[in-house]
Amino acid sequence: MPKFEEELGLALELEEPQMFKVLLHNDDYTSMDFVVEILTGVFHKTQAHAEQIMFQIHEHGKAICGVYSFEIAQTKAQQVKKRAKQNEFPLLATIEEES
Repeated sequence: MPKFEEELGLALELEEPQMFKVLLHNDDYTSMDFVVEILTGVFHKTQAHAEQIMFQIHEHGKAICGVYSFEIAQTKAQQVKKRAKQNEFPLLATIEEES
């Protein structure tokens, strides 16, 4: 069977994926130590950076913990929810589209 080579004149245009911020929200029950634990364990922050973010959450009501593609941001928020529930804390993580 003869081989046919075909040239396609397609121009592929790759777009950067839409990014999403993961935010942790302040509440009156979740301990500061647990928030730092979440920031180091789920978001892989250093101890010093985790403490800095924790104080931002405490003082401003919420803070950005990281910016990821949708699937990763969603997974991070679900990990926070699962760990918070296991430790009986109402810690809330939300995702917002980055503008």
